[in-house]
Order: sequence, then C-alpha cells, then structure tokens
Amino acid sequence: MEWLAKLTTEAGLESLLAEPSERLVADMARIHGSIMVLGAGGKMGPSLCRLIRNADKAAGISREVIAVSRFSNAQTARELEEAGVRVISLDLLEYDRLHFLPDAENILYMAGRKFGTAEDAPATWAMNAVVPSFVSRRFAGASIVVFSSGNVYPLVHLARGLDGCTEEVPPQPVGEYAMSCLARERIFQYAAENYGTKALIFRLNYAVDMRYGVLYDIGEKVYAGKPVSLAMPYFNCIWQGDANEMAIRALLHTGSPAKILNVTGPETVSVRVAAEKFGQVFGRAPVFADEPGDTALLSDANKALKLFGYPEYTVDDLIEMQATWILNGGRGLGKPTHFEVRDGVY
Repeated sequence: MEWLAKLTTEAGLESLLAEPSERLVADMARIHGSIMVLGAGGKMGPSLCRLIRNADKAAGISREVIAVSRFSNAQTARELEEAGVRVISLDLLEYDRLHFLPDAENILYMAGRKFGTAEDAPATWAMNAVVPSFVSRRFAGASIVVFSSGNVYPLVHLARGLDGCTEEVPPQPVGEYAMSCLARERIFQYAAENYGTKALIFRLNYAVDMRYGVLYDIGEKVYAGKPVSLAMPYFNCIWQGDANEMAIRALLHTGSPAKILNVTGPETVSVRVAAEKFGQVFGRAPVFADEPGDTALLSDANKALKLFGYPEYTVDDLIEMQATWILNGGRGLGKPTHFEVRDGVY
C-alpha cells in the first residue's frame, strides 16, 4: 500500500494529505483567479493550502494562494510560506483591518469556533455569525465556499433506517454551536442574494487525518483500554484530503441563491464495529460504555458523490490507516471530536 510508508512521520502524513488527484488537477484550470483561504491556521487549513499549490503545479498553473489567519503557531505560517503560499496574519474579528486584505476571486471560508462554546458562547457567536457578516461585505461578488457542519441537522431516528439527512431536510440545530453554524449559513445566503456573491454551503461531517477525528478518538481509546461510548451509535466520516479536494472543486459549483452540499463518506459506520476492528488490529477487546442511542447524527452525501466521485479512501482503508498511525506512535492533536455528545453542548 502506497500510503503505508508515509504514515511513519508527520511530514509523510502531510505529503499524503496534499497529494492532488487527477480529478482535482483537471478542475484547477477551470477555477479562474486567486484563491484565498480564510481561517487557514486551523486543523484543515494548512493541508488545504498546500493541496491547492500542488494541484496548480501539476496543472501548470501559476496563481496567488493566500492564507489568512491569526497564526498563533508561527511554524505553520513559516511552512506555508516555504510552500509558496502568501501568508497574512490577521484577526478576522477586527473589521477595520479587513480592507488591508487583497481582493480575491475565490474564497474558501474555514473560520469558525466549536469547542469552548459551553464556557464562552458569545465568543462562538462572534466567530460563527459576526465574522461572516464582515467577510460577506468585504468580499461581495466573490465565489465563496463556506465550511459548515452536519450539526445543523436533526438526529436521525435509527428505527427508520441508517439513511442520513439530505440537503432538503430543514435544519433543526441543537445547542448554541449548531445554532451559530446555521447563523453563519444564513448570513452567506443573504450575501448571495443581495451582494452579487456566489456561495456554496459545505456541510462537512467528520473529516479525519490520523491526528484527530472520530476514528482517532475510537482507535486511541481501544489501544489505551479506555471505554468507547455508544451513546452516538453511528457516524459518517471522510478522509481530510478528500474533503479538501471537494472544497476546492466546489468553487466551480457556487451559485446565487447559495447552494448547499453535504460532504462526508458514503458509509454509515457503526461505532461498535469500528472499535472491534481496531481491537482486532491491536489484539485487545474494546471496552464499551453507555447504552446505544436510538438516534444519530448522519448525513446523506449522495449529491456530492455524484458531483465529485467517490473518495479516494473507504472507511476500512481509514481504519487501517488510523491503526497504523497509532501503532507507529503517531501523535494526536489533543482535540477530541466529542462525537458522542447528544445535547449539542461542546
């Protein structure tokens, strides 16, 4: 397996995340103008920026790629600059400074806040609702892919089957984080109808990259002999590299009114089965906690799969990759997803 050797170091993992597919390379020539990533310093942003650069290089395209974030980690900023990305350190909450940003035809909007909402809900609303208002005015007329969350949907009743929510299911956010995500969506939808902006709401459900994500959470617990909660008995997930590719290619599918797209893998995954598969690799039986819930947070991504094709990696691939990472002593980011949370409190 080509990926096996790359999962021995973080540099190898990063290179795997930034490998463009032929599908992405083919689409790069159709995306005209510069690409700006707002909120580029988070978990997904750095690999996304490198992926854009690598895809452009493979397509023989020279364009400006701009990464904007507070960049509390100076090393992240340096590494992006070394990759040929223009780095701008800026707090998007400082409205008066947004005019210093260069214009950009294409925006990948990743700024947001989730964990810590229970302790400081106003800060979450500021990031998830106020900043979109600032950005949508500053970049009126741009093509914008807005990262959002499947958390805006209601939980699916498992007695009716394991099909997730489609884009046509009305939002029913539970908790202030999910409500603020819906606020972010509504603001960009308003911009698409009133500011000449073209937008696509990118409702992502659990990207995984070996250092964090629902598979890391389950695998690490099994390896350490810690109990795995069954409170949220099923989930969806997708390789972060696949999610980033879809986000870039989604720049070709923005519109006014704004479009909505669920993004996750095609499989509905049982927490119990995933834990047992990790247990087989690690040679230890998983320990479970909590009664299985009768509902789960699930998304139907068929529309995205028809648009972009199936992800590079299946969930069985990802479990094997995750187990390999853990056995190799690969580090985690210390940012659990809390996928088992059912009351929306993060």
